[in-house]
Amino acid sequence: MKDLSHHRREYLADGLHREHLQDDPIHQFALWFEEACKAEILEPNAMTVATCGADGHPSQRTVLLKKFDAQGFVFFTNYGSNKAKQIAENANVSLHFLWLPLERQVNLSGTAEKISSAETLKYFITRPLESQLGAWASSQSGVISSRKALQMKLTEVKQKFRDGKVPVPSFWGGYRVVPRTIEFWQGGAGRLHDRFLYSKQEDSSWMIERLAP
Repeated sequence: MKDLSHHRREYLADGLHREHLQDDPIHQFALWFEEACKAEILEPNAMTVATCGADGHPSQRTVLLKKFDAQGFVFFTNYGSNKAKQIAENANVSLHFLWLPLERQVNLSGTAEKISSAETLKYFITRPLESQLGAWASSQSGVISSRKALQMKLTEVKQKFRDGKVPVPSFWGGYRVVPRTIEFWQGGAGRLHDRFLYSKQEDSSWMIERLAP
């Protein structure tokens, strides 16, 4: 067993103060996301999506956030994937963003719902051709015999759509995660991190509370 008890670093950022927070967590997220982009963090829109099906077994994976606004946070996937199957059984999900160079994390909990086919199409046509074809070629999360089999499927798909535009697969689309809570975490010295939790109220306003580290 490898002992990691001494593997640590000190967080030395200026901290996070209540008076500096936006009243709306989406605005606060937009500020932090812009700063993550300016810091040239690799894939600043990468986020962990945690789901849990009816059997109570949780699972996580990293996907890319493709849109966010006052309505929620949008990502795309195969509707036959494990994550989609679990969401169909239990719409409660959590999202996690980790921006280590800035010593920041954002944790979000909410419910996932399918977006409209029009919204999916609007995004799909912006994807590179290879990504469009890949959506058709991959039975996401399904067992395959080899990578060669996957490549053969891709070749088949390329041949099928060689004369025209690639349509959106009926089994592929987006989810919008509508947040209930959003936590902003800023690393602090001596492990005294700053944590602020936004909680959605019945009147659609947001309550902000400081959490102990």
